[in-house]
Amino acid sequence: MTQMPGLLDTEAIRKDFPILDRVLHDGHRLVYLDNAATSQKPRQVLDALAEYYERYNANVHRGVHVLAEEATALYEGARDKVASFVNAPSRNEVIFTKNASESLNLVANMLGWADEPYRVDRETEIVITEMEHHSNIVPWQLLAQRTGAKLRWFGLTDDGRLDLSGIEEVITEKTKIVSFTLVSNILGTVNPVERIVRRAQEVGALVLVDASQAAPHMPLDVQALGADFVAFTGHKMCGPTGIGVLWGRQELLEDLPPFLGGGEMIETVSMHSSTYAPAPHKFEAGTPPVAQAVGLGAAVDYLTAIGMDKIAQHEHAITEYAVRRLQEVPDLRIIGPVTAEDRGAAISFVLGDIHPHDVGQVLDEQGIAVRVGHHCARPVCLRYGIPATTRASFYLYSTPGEVDALVDGLEHVRNFFG
Repeated sequence: MTQMPGLLDTEAIRKDFPILDRVLHDGHRLVYLDNAATSQKPRQVLDALAEYYERYNANVHRGVHVLAEEATALYEGARDKVASFVNAPSRNEVIFTKNASESLNLVANMLGWADEPYRVDRETEIVITEMEHHSNIVPWQLLAQRTGAKLRWFGLTDDGRLDLSGIEEVITEKTKIVSFTLVSNILGTVNPVERIVRRAQEVGALVLVDASQAAPHMPLDVQALGADFVAFTGHKMCGPTGIGVLWGRQELLEDLPPFLGGGEMIETVSMHSSTYAPAPHKFEAGTPPVAQAVGLGAAVDYLTAIGMDKIAQHEHAITEYAVRRLQEVPDLRIIGPVTAEDRGAAISFVLGDIHPHDVGQVLDEQGIAVRVGHHCARPVCLRYGIPATTRASFYLYSTPGEVDALVDGLEHVRNFFG
């Protein structure tokens, strides 16, 4: 095929990812297309994790010995890197969590326990969307059940976009929080943040953006987004598991109550009461994920050195090619946008009446790793009347050849099931 403009030097990049050299069943080389679930890790991140445990391992903040001070410097240095990566006005606005799910739950619980004007109660409403990951549905359902607040949501159009035709009726003066994904993990849709944020601000509602499928793939500027909170996770952006991020506006973090109590998040403790440390430590009770934060800092260094704008261009080219090639497969239906415009690098599809689990299993026998199921977004499957989908998702090391391997593999699936 003709070389596509915008592609990264994947031959060089792939050398940084040892797992991509794996040979699987019957000599098939791994074709890893499950990046929306988790990304692979470059050697630079693996080395940073090993070096931390081999040379610097200690608990942070409290010790005065050399190892404790070095570990603290590495941990807080990772916070500085993340703050720069998302263009946060202050490093103190970056809270480390264990994943994006915890970040989303943190905000939901803060609002449930908050004083006015932030408190969610039976007189208020919560707004989400039908395309959310379960991590951005269940916490709000729990909050609504606990407080009596009403949960509302935006539906989906037939082509996989948010239906914002009734935005003034959904986001009203009763709305306290609007929480939505920047990029859908199942549909690949890139949502119109500016329009949603503008309406939320008109009625004085807070905005939380789930950027789990955005932070790894495109430049993320929390100031440009205009949201009040932004959540994402490390393991989807070349970092280790066990580390997530919540960014929040400084004044909100100062006013809102903590979710977890314990060591490090306190200022003073007596048997009668406690006072809390300033943000971000106010929201980081107990021993934090130190090694994981160091690994995330190394991942940020790695992605920044390549350039998030270049990564976005590469993925757009790969996605555009993949959408076109997949539409050449007989009986294949893409669930979501069928062009590369305003879409990310996750493509879900169904293949005739072949169950996605069968599609995934036959592809796996050819060394092709995809995701099957409802991708923690079951309401989307219900909306489109399907039990599940097969999902192929791409990243900075994905190649046109891997797209071709997927298409060839799907032809094998069709032949296998006759």
